[in-house]
Parts: sequence; structure tokens; C-alpha cells
Amino acid sequence: MLAHSLCEYGGGEAERKELEAYREIHFPALTHLKKTTELRSPALLRSEGLCPLTPEEAVLMLAALGFRRKTQMFIAGANIYGGRSRLTALTSLYHNLVTKERLLSASELKPFMNFSSQLAALDFIACTASDAFAMTDSGSQLSSLVSGFRIYYGGGKMPTIRPNKRRLADIFMKNNTIEWRIFEQSVRKAVRQTKHVFERPKGRSVYRYPRCRECMCLAD
Repeated sequence: MLAHSLCEYGGGEAERKELEAYREIHFPALTHLKKTTELRSPALLRSEGLCPLTPEEAVLMLAALGFRRKTQMFIAGANIYGGRSRLTALTSLYHNLVTKERLLSASELKPFMNFSSQLAALDFIACTASDAFAMTDSGSQLSSLVSGFRIYYGGGKMPTIRPNKRRLADIFMKNNTIEWRIFEQSVRKAVRQTKHVFERPKGRSVYRYPRCRECMCLAD
């Protein structure tokens, strides 16, 4: 997701080269676009809230929202950039961190291993069944489907955390200069700004925004 978003985690030139090499293999169209078009810089993309949250940003957001250390958390997705070491910020605070690879045995996972869509379906099942779901990416297909499912079937009782990432990016840029209490209040406000469910904007996916006349049942 990080490579596809054209963002970076601030790892300098080595990280930049590694992500570019990954894009050349997995997203050649993006590599061509970068060579032929002047695109926004990773720093600008992050300031506009268009990048996935880093693990450090994710743990700060969750802590500010009041998630306790004993909370069990499921991480969805395929390979995380930087591997397990990149999750140190999360695992140091939230020890009950699991993935589908840890929840299922090798024999249970084996039938799905060569099918990325089926592996994603396992993540989908876990995310839709969770007590709360936090969107930390920049709007992937999986998170959009999970969010839409929880809106459609949740009846307002399946919390989905969709923070205002532009506002959140501004908060994170100041996190070294503000008190935790102010930081906590600011993060909660950034989440409240996007907690309301609106009708589907014209031209937007019905899967992410199921609240529309074509999809939701109308009251008498």
C-alpha cells in the first residue's frame, strides 16, 4: 500500500530506492507515470492526508482514542513494508497483536496461499467481525469494502474509525510541541469530523458508500 500510494515513511534515500524498485516490479504503470508526469512529492501527499499512517502514527492515534494496552488487535493486509521490525511501535504498546498468519495454522492457510484475493477475503472476514475497525491506509479496496459492509449491516453499532487524515497529518507534525492532553483532544476531534455517515456522493463507489437510494431500504 505504501508503494502504491507513492508515499514514504521518512527512511531517506535507501527507502526511496527500495520502494521504487518494488514499484517497477509490481506497479510498472506508476513507475512510467512518475517518469512522464510531475507528481506531488511524498511530503506533500502526507501533509494532504493522502498517505497510509505509519505504525508510529497508528499507535499514537489508537492510544489517543483510548484503546488500552490489553486490547487485541488484528492487522489486515499482505506484507508490511519493513517487515515485523516495522511493527515495533505497535507491539511495544499493544502486545495482543495478531494477523491471519498467527490466527490460522499453516495447514489452514495452505489452500489460500496462491490466491491473493482469497487471502484478502480472510482479512475481510476478521475486520467485519471486529468490535471496531480503524482505517489507517489511504483508502484501499479492502478498507472501503469493510467500511461499507459495517455501515450497511451495522445499524450504527459497528464503529468504524475513519480519521480526517489531513487534519491528523497536521497534528502529527506538531506532536513534539504539544502536551498529551491537547494531542488526545485534537486526535479525537479529527476522528469526530468523519464519524458521520453521509449519502453516497455522485460517482463514488456504492461499496464504500452504501447509503443511497439504490442500496439502502427506505423507511415508510
